[in-house]
Amino acid sequence: MFKKFVNYCKDCYEELAHRTTWPTRAELTHSAMVVLSASLVIAIIVFVFDVISQHVMDFVYPG
Repeated sequence: MFKKFVNYCKDCYEELAHRTTWPTRAELTHSAMVVLSASLVIAIIVFVFDVISQHVMDFVYPG
């Protein structure tokens, strides 16, 4: 049982150290900018829908 665990850990290390392709700094920066941009766009869309629904509710339920 312990030998299986040790072999598993060795295989995991081998996979991460020698077979995995890690992204470059430029790729990471680009991906981060895409995520930030998409998050900002989605936040603005949600904000606009919230403001519109608030005005609709104020029109339906004045006071």
